[in-house]
Amino acid sequence: MKRLLAVLLILTAPMAVPAWAEGDAQGDFDYYVLALSWTPTWCALDGDARRSPQCDPGRGFGFTLHGLWPQYESGWPSFCRTAARPATRGETEAMEDIMGSSGLAFYQWRKHGTCSGLTAPAYLAAARDAYGAVSRPSAIRDLGREVTLPARVIEEAFLEANPDLTADGVTITCRAGRIQEVRVCLTKDLDPRRCGADVIRDCTLGNALLSPMR
Repeated sequence: MKRLLAVLLILTAPMAVPAWAEGDAQGDFDYYVLALSWTPTWCALDGDARRSPQCDPGRGFGFTLHGLWPQYESGWPSFCRTAARPATRGETEAMEDIMGSSGLAFYQWRKHGTCSGLTAPAYLAAARDAYGAVSRPSAIRDLGREVTLPARVIEEAFLEANPDLTADGVTITCRAGRIQEVRVCLTKDLDPRRCGADVIRDCTLGNALLSPMR
């Protein structure tokens, strides 16, 4: 954390395509990816244009839960066949505090939760548990201003805040020159593990933009 604080104080402002499939059998996967989205990036690139309430000033969303994704060692399943009933409005609305919107929670259930082999309530509970188990560095949340920094600094901050995680189990992604997400790889029991080859690749930007929370 000291390194991150020091960096923030002095700053001013051919890849293989993974295989994936739809309609796979539920429960047939190897591990989970917990995706934590930096809300200011999503708002700047997508949410503002959609006039999403998640992006309103004062909402204070930082790293929100994008999803808990069943993953193969290479590739991932999606929209799996399942007899489980869909997530209800009440169940998805209850996820707004960590996901930003009930619509995202419902979509994540349809695309990824159906592949988990869990019921909708159990999947959403597992996603909340996984999110709650990862400490989000306060130095990033308390940034207060827009900066540019090496993407690896974000990974280092998460590793320092979460001693059980390893560099091979955490991936930073960027989009449009901005810090986009932190992805943490977990076993089916939600324990840290090494990421698969198609997830482990980090953003290598040395000047990634990080905007403050609103």
